Amino acid sequence: MGLFTPAQARIELARLRPVLDELVVVRADMVELSAALAVGGTPTALGGLPEQKAAEARLNELMTEVQETGAELKGVAPLLVDFPADLDGVPVLLCWLEGETELGWYHRLDLGFAGRRRLP
Repeated sequence: MGLFTPAQARIELARLRPVLDELVVVRADMVELSAALAVGGTPTALGGLPEQKAAEARLNELMTEVQETGAELKGVAPLLVDFPADLDGVPVLLCWLEGETELGWYHRLDLGFAGRRRLP
Protein backbone atom coordinates (compact mmCIF):
# COMPACT_ATOMS: atom_id res chain seq x y z
CA MET A 1 0.00 0.00 0.00
CA GLY A 2 1.03 3.59 -0.44
CA LEU A 3 2.12 6.30 1.91
CA PHE A 4 -0.26 8.58 3.75
CA THR A 5 0.00 12.33 4.06
CA PRO A 6 -0.92 13.61 7.52
CA ALA A 7 -4.25 14.87 6.10
CA GLN A 8 -5.01 11.49 4.50
CA ALA A 9 -4.11 9.64 7.70
CA ARG A 10 -6.40 11.90 9.73
CA ILE A 11 -9.27 11.20 7.31
CA GLU A 12 -8.60 7.46 7.45
CA LEU A 13 -8.41 7.52 11.25
CA ALA A 14 -11.77 9.31 11.41
CA ARG A 15 -13.25 6.67 9.10
CA LEU A 16 -11.76 3.91 11.25
CA ARG A 17 -12.98 5.30 14.59
CA PRO A 18 -16.15 3.14 14.70
CA VAL A 19 -14.04 0.07 13.94
CA LEU A 20 -11.50 1.01 16.62
CA ASP A 21 -14.26 1.73 19.14
CA GLU A 22 -15.79 -1.70 18.50
CA LEU A 23 -12.36 -3.28 18.74
CA VAL A 24 -12.01 -1.87 22.28
CA VAL A 25 -15.38 -3.35 23.31
CA VAL A 26 -14.67 -6.76 21.76
CA ARG A 27 -11.19 -6.78 23.31
CA ALA A 28 -12.72 -6.24 26.77
CA ASP A 29 -15.31 -8.95 26.12
CA MET A 30 -12.55 -11.36 25.11
CA VAL A 31 -10.61 -10.70 28.30
CA GLU A 32 -13.70 -11.16 30.46
CA LEU A 33 -14.75 -14.35 28.67
CA SER A 34 -11.22 -15.77 28.84
CA ALA A 35 -11.03 -15.05 32.57
CA ALA A 36 -14.42 -16.71 33.12
CA LEU A 37 -13.31 -19.82 31.23
CA ALA A 38 -10.04 -20.16 33.14
CA VAL A 39 -9.88 -22.72 35.94
CA GLY A 40 -11.51 -21.11 38.96
CA GLY A 41 -12.74 -18.17 36.85
CA THR A 42 -15.78 -16.16 37.82
CA PRO A 43 -18.71 -16.79 35.45
CA THR A 44 -19.78 -13.88 33.25
CA ALA A 45 -23.14 -12.87 31.82
CA LEU A 46 -21.35 -12.59 28.45
CA GLY A 47 -21.51 -16.35 28.02
CA GLY A 48 -18.99 -19.12 27.64
CA LEU A 49 -16.81 -20.81 25.06
CA PRO A 50 -19.09 -20.20 22.03
CA GLU A 51 -19.21 -16.47 22.84
CA GLN A 52 -15.44 -16.39 23.35
CA LYS A 53 -14.89 -18.00 19.95
CA ALA A 54 -17.31 -15.52 18.35
CA ALA A 55 -15.54 -12.59 20.03
CA GLU A 56 -12.16 -13.91 18.88
CA ALA A 57 -13.43 -14.17 15.29
CA ARG A 58 -14.87 -10.64 15.43
CA LEU A 59 -11.63 -9.27 16.88
CA ASN A 60 -9.71 -10.81 13.97
CA GLU A 61 -12.18 -9.31 11.46
CA LEU A 62 -11.80 -5.85 12.99
CA MET A 63 -8.00 -6.06 13.02
CA THR A 64 -8.04 -7.14 9.37
CA GLU A 65 -10.32 -4.23 8.49
CA VAL A 66 -7.81 -1.79 9.99
CA GLN A 67 -4.86 -3.36 8.19
CA GLU A 68 -6.64 -3.45 4.83
CA THR A 69 -6.56 0.37 4.78
CA GLY A 70 -2.77 0.36 4.66
CA ALA A 71 -2.51 1.33 8.31
CA GLU A 72 -0.46 -0.86 10.62
CA LEU A 73 -2.04 -2.16 13.82
CA LYS A 74 0.95 -2.27 16.14
CA GLY A 75 -0.84 -2.96 19.41
CA VAL A 76 -4.21 -4.08 20.66
CA ALA A 77 -3.98 -3.21 24.36
CA PRO A 78 -3.70 -0.30 24.13
CA LEU A 79 -4.58 0.19 20.48
CA LEU A 80 -1.68 1.58 18.51
CA VAL A 81 -2.16 2.41 14.83
CA ASP A 82 0.62 3.63 12.54
CA PHE A 83 0.23 5.16 9.08
CA PRO A 84 3.32 4.89 6.82
CA ALA A 85 4.34 8.34 5.59
CA ASP A 86 7.21 10.48 4.43
CA LEU A 87 8.04 13.78 6.13
CA ASP A 88 10.62 15.92 4.38
CA GLY A 89 12.11 12.88 2.66
CA VAL A 90 12.34 10.81 5.85
CA PRO A 91 10.30 7.60 6.14
CA VAL A 92 8.11 7.86 9.25
CA LEU A 93 5.04 6.37 10.84
CA LEU A 94 2.21 8.72 11.77
CA CYS A 95 1.22 7.35 15.13
CA TRP A 96 -2.14 7.21 16.95
CA LEU A 97 -2.51 5.70 20.42
CA GLU A 98 -5.80 4.72 22.04
CA GLY A 99 -7.12 7.61 24.10
CA GLU A 100 -5.69 10.31 21.85
CA THR A 101 -8.34 12.54 20.32
CA GLU A 102 -6.46 13.11 17.07
CA LEU A 103 -3.50 12.01 15.01
CA GLY A 104 -0.78 14.33 16.21
CA TRP A 105 2.41 12.25 16.50
CA TYR A 106 4.99 10.55 14.31
CA HIS A 107 8.22 8.64 14.73
CA ARG A 108 11.02 7.59 12.44
CA LEU A 109 10.95 3.96 11.38
CA ASP A 110 14.25 3.22 13.12
CA LEU A 111 13.27 4.86 16.44
CA GLY A 112 9.92 3.27 17.19
CA PHE A 113 7.36 4.47 19.69
CA ALA A 114 9.96 5.86 22.10
CA GLY A 115 11.02 8.33 19.40
CA ARG A 116 7.55 9.86 19.00
CA ARG A 117 7.42 13.55 18.23
CA ARG A 118 4.55 15.95 17.64
CA LEU A 119 3.65 16.47 14.00
CA PRO A 120 4.81 19.84 12.74
